[in-house]
Amino acid sequence: MDVLTVYQASKYCSVSPKTISNWIDEGHIKAYRTVGGHRRIRKADLDEFLRKQGMPLPEDFRDGDRKKILVIDDDRLIVETIVRSLEEEPHNYEIISASDGFEAGLQVSHFKPDLLILDIMMPDIDGYQVCRKVKDDPGTCHIKIVVLSAYLDEENYRKMQQHGADVCFSKPLPLDKLKREVAGLLGVV
Repeated sequence: MDVLTVYQASKYCSVSPKTISNWIDEGHIKAYRTVGGHRRIRKADLDEFLRKQGMPLPEDFRDGDRKKILVIDDDRLIVETIVRSLEEEPHNYEIISASDGFEAGLQVSHFKPDLLILDIMMPDIDGYQVCRKVKDDPGTCHIKIVVLSAYLDEENYRKMQQHGADVCFSKPLPLDKLKREVAGLLGVV
């Protein structure tokens, strides 16, 4: 494995994901962002950092089983906030994002996520349509859906639950609640 997620790097170094994020933010470890805003670390750069710090290099490192999460929102800042927060969790999530409902449909069939984090109001295909399509398809109906929306009044809440949403949250983003709910829905706690 030549490139690591924040979580994988934390396991590799036997430190918390937050520590890896701090080392990146402080410039100690080189990292780059994918098109979707996910931070990645070249293993060679991480090994060089560990050697300079006098830390041992792991002899045996395995990735393990990963739960897949698809974050769907047209607000890039929201997506980056969610992705960063989940990458710092002590779970082996694989996370990608989509900026609209159409792209989400493509990613659901190719990426095969275990969980969606979904905004209601998006260009083209809205969150209601995405939720209904996922839950009505026998091949994807098992996918858990967490809805985040600034427009989550009582009517929208009922409508999303009728379309199959497992959990609904109002924006601004309750990150701690979101992380707990995601871990619970994915059975990693």
